[in-house]
Amino acid sequence: MTSSTTYPNEAVIESDDPLRPGNVSVPSKEVCLFLTNYAVSLLGCGATCMRLERNVNRMAAVFGKKVELTIMPRHVHMTVWHPGSDDFFTSISSVKPAPISFSLNTRLSELSWAVADNSLSLAETRKRFRKIVSSDSENPWLTLLLASCANAAFCGIFGGDAIAMAIVFIATALGFNLKQVLLRKHLDSRIVFFLCAFVSSVIGATDFLFPYGGTPAIAVGTSVLYLVPGIPFLNSFNDLIYHHYICAVVRFIDAMVLTGCLSLGLCLGMKLMHVGMF
Repeated sequence: MTSSTTYPNEAVIESDDPLRPGNVSVPSKEVCLFLTNYAVSLLGCGATCMRLERNVNRMAAVFGKKVELTIMPRHVHMTVWHPGSDDFFTSISSVKPAPISFSLNTRLSELSWAVADNSLSLAETRKRFRKIVSSDSENPWLTLLLASCANAAFCGIFGGDAIAMAIVFIATALGFNLKQVLLRKHLDSRIVFFLCAFVSSVIGATDFLFPYGGTPAIAVGTSVLYLVPGIPFLNSFNDLIYHHYICAVVRFIDAMVLTGCLSLGLCLGMKLMHVGMF
């Protein structure tokens, strides 16, 4: 859980700009507070612990600092210091709960490379960071459309006919929209998964009531695939490989709990529609 990196080139760059990277006058407190805020934002949007470690160490090296980093499932503990001096600072921050965002994850990682490649000052890095986190707003309607099309395509891949695919598209659209609304209201994600699975499975089971298609079972089974927590499962496996065992176990348990909520909603929806499970 703890990472410490030694950088061979730690020469101090003298400058009139107190926030110039590598300047001894760059306060460790300022660097630590920024990197902690960056770390909890990156972890909250679905990044792995390995990516978080590399990005933070990459930027700290540019600012002429060393970092001791401990990543916990809900907190980040960080100590930043300047080699050869008594200038050090420690900060602990809670991970900011947020939906998984590939866009935010990618842009925050790109920021760390921009700092390393262009030797950005701390002030400029802060400015870019604030712009990234404040402008990360995906079009919810486009996301809804793409998710519905993807889930309908999964239905077709698993052998569903055109009627089943149409039903799955509608079931996904309504369930995914409900998920967006409930998450914006900060409802517990476990309850959200249960309710969305219930709604989607009820709609998916209509293929049994109106047997125009020949694959009603596939329609029901694939109507809730959009809820499968694949990213938490993958992140758990990645953390396990890179020895972040606590985060790996917690993420795996979270994913299993969400899968259980999904399954419960699916079973109740099928029970309500009198659809046999076997």
